Parts: sequence; C-alpha cells; structure tokens
Amino acid sequence: MKIKSIETQLKTIPLKTPFITALRRVENVEFVRVHVACDNGFEAIGEAPATKAITGEGLEDILSSIESVKLSLIGTSPLEALEILHKSSIGSSAKAALDMAFVWLFAREKNQTLFQYFGEENICTLQTDITVSLKDYNSMIEDSIAYFEKGLHILKVKLGSDIAHAVKVTKEIAHKLPEAKLIIDANQAWSLEDSLAYIEAVRTVNIELIEQPVIAKDIESLKIITQKSHIPILADETVFTLQDAKKVIESQSADMINIKLMKCGGLSKAVEVLEYARVMNVKCMLGSMLEGPYSINAALHLAMAYRDVIAYIDLDSPLLYKEASDDLEFDFNASEIRYKG
Repeated sequence: MKIKSIETQLKTIPLKTPFITALRRVENVEFVRVHVACDNGFEAIGEAPATKAITGEGLEDILSSIESVKLSLIGTSPLEALEILHKSSIGSSAKAALDMAFVWLFAREKNQTLFQYFGEENICTLQTDITVSLKDYNSMIEDSIAYFEKGLHILKVKLGSDIAHAVKVTKEIAHKLPEAKLIIDANQAWSLEDSLAYIEAVRTVNIELIEQPVIAKDIESLKIITQKSHIPILADETVFTLQDAKKVIESQSADMINIKLMKCGGLSKAVEVLEYARVMNVKCMLGSMLEGPYSINAALHLAMAYRDVIAYIDLDSPLLYKEASDDLEFDFNASEIRYKG
C-alpha cells in the first residue's frame, strides 16, 4: 500500500454560542481536513483546528506545513510516511492531522475499527464533560444549570484572572448543582498566589480537579500548587510531548496530565504518552481543541481503548456545534456517548 495523494480542505462548523476561555473567544470551529488516498483504494481523513493561542498554528500555518512535507510522503507506505512525518519540524497540529489519517490506514489494512487496532474488543459507553464558557457571573450560573438539566453532569468551568469572580462562580454552581462534577480550568490565567488563594477559598467545595492554573512554562509554581492543594491538579498546556509528560510526572509537578492529539502530534504520539502514563499509574484526561468530527472520532476510539488510563474525556465539540454532524461515528446523547458501529 503506497500513498497516492494528499489533499486538504478548509472547513468551518458554526457553534451554538461563542466558546470563551481566558485565552481566546471562538464562534466557529475552523479546521483543515486532510484526505489521504492510497494506490489500493484505501482512503483516510485527518483534521487539525486552528489553535494559534495554544499550538501557535493558524489555518494557513497548518496548510503550509502539510504542503511542505506532502511530496516526501507521496509514494511511501503509511508506516514510512509516519516515520518521515515525525522527523519533520512542522507544527504539532499539522502532524496530528496527517498522523491521524496514517494510523486510520493501518486499521483499515487490518479490517479493524480504530479502537480494535488499539487493542480493545469491547464497546463501552463514554461520558464527556461540557464546557461552561467564561462569562459574567449570572450567565455562567444559567449555562451550568441548563447543561445539567440536559443530562450533562460533568461541567468544565472556564475561569479567568479575576479570583473573586472565580470563587463566587464556583461556589454558586456547587450550591445550585450539588450533584454536578466540577472541573475547574484556569487556562494559565492565575499566578501562584492566586492559585493558592482560590484553593483555600473553595476548600469546602467538592471539585474534581483544577486544570493548568499557571502559565505553561512555570513548572516550579505548578509543583508547589500540586503539593499544597487538596484538589488534584492537572497539567494541560505544560504537556505537549512524551518528554514533557515524563518531566511533569517524574518531578511530581501535577497529579494528572491532559493529552490532546493536537498538542502531541497525533494518535501514534498520544499512544506513547498513554502507555507511559499506564506504566506510571497516572490518570489522564483526553482533551481536545474545539475540533472537527473526524478528529473527535479518532480521540473517542482512543478513549475507548485506554479507558483504564483516561479518567476524564473533554471531547464536547459536537455538543457545541450549531447543527449535528453526519460524520460522527458516535451518538452524543447528553450523558452518554455510544459507538454506532
């Protein structure tokens, strides 16, 4: 099997409402879709969204990166292409789109689903969190209640640099929805002092975890927060690669890590991090970047295969789309995600 062609498309999916964090405001999911065709008739698709604030890649960056390596990949086998790809210096999201397609080709060559290719035979239902965007106090409470009443009981609450607002929102959501599971995501918006103040202020609140309280490069502060916090701390933007994961885990700078295909460079690299986390007995979140349906499909297959390692999944993009996508291999029925196959 040799790669015959690699083609790209720009795609846009409108959101129901704007997605707002401490880092960005997004009204549409914008991404590059990659079509890979082989000489034996097999085809596969990969996707990468524009996440300039996180990976440094906009749509044009992803397109130009894929174009820059395309000729070196055409005429090779998917395995050879994968090796060439990860020796290149292109961005992690561009790598992820191509890697995703190549790994899907491996599964199709064996007549397997993606989760079977990863070694899992048994289908299970999954549950994602839902993002509560950073807004004014009243809007965030209303959004949280609306999601919970729809059966979405894991709330990923986006908070900003205003610690008084963060504490007030957290306490009120917990008061109004005592059965909800709260994941707090600061998206690097806090200082060490802010983080410790917030943790102390919500000591009586039941919180699942706090995600990336400080800027990505400040591992020293992240470690201090982890040591002092009664709430588990999850590293997100601090961890892109397997090397990053090893640094955080071995230094005990966070309790958990967030793996995203767009950060690590695709499915094959995510598997490396997950295998390492499994050996180290560290639980993970499998996250996403507001992605298209094919990359969400790929991540859900991975979540199904590594459910012993993945404690939380943050793959709620399809729930945020203005209209349902026919390209999804999974049914998103609020509290449960079921494989259609």
